[in-house]
Amino acid sequence: MPNLLEPDARSTLIVSKNLDIAVPVERHEAVKVRLRELRGLQRSEEEPSVWLPLGADLLEVNFIGLDTRSERAGETYVLEDSELPLLVFANLALLRPGKTLEVEGLAVPVPRPAGLLLENMVAQPSDLEELETQYRGLSAEQRYAVRSGLSALSLLEPRIQMPDPTPHRAHLARLMARLEKAEPEP
Repeated sequence: MPNLLEPDARSTLIVSKNLDIAVPVERHEAVKVRLRELRGLQRSEEEPSVWLPLGADLLEVNFIGLDTRSERAGETYVLEDSELPLLVFANLALLRPGKTLEVEGLAVPVPRPAGLLLENMVAQPSDLEELETQYRGLSAEQRYAVRSGLSALSLLEPRIQMPDPTPHRAHLARLMARLEKAEPEP
């Protein structure tokens, strides 16, 4: 899942030191089979869901779980597995496939911005409309989790080596107001 702060995510894929791969829980076994075929990477002893490059020409790969079947909003759990344990995030189920980028001969599927909007805060008007539509389709518990996440994000203080969140506070406030208006009538 490349950082969408970069146009078409291209520069992030080139300069990043790692790559996050979201593994749908129902595809976990198939991913393990393919993982056994990889060359040039080895599993990290400290973090078994991370695979480290053996050479400077490869990226670190972080595997995270995506649970599209979970009905509990915001549920995070560990999928225990001796070969590839995953930290699974139910909210990643909001991701929708976007365009596929061609980077150095490799096809890289990129999620649509609306699914990552709450993390990256970069959006076109159509992304905000898509987010609003997705939001209306969520359960009351999931909508609450989205608003809670936005509230927490709006309170974050700047941290060393992290993007400064303070310039985005006004944008977050406008987004929260927009989502409140999108709340279904009781």
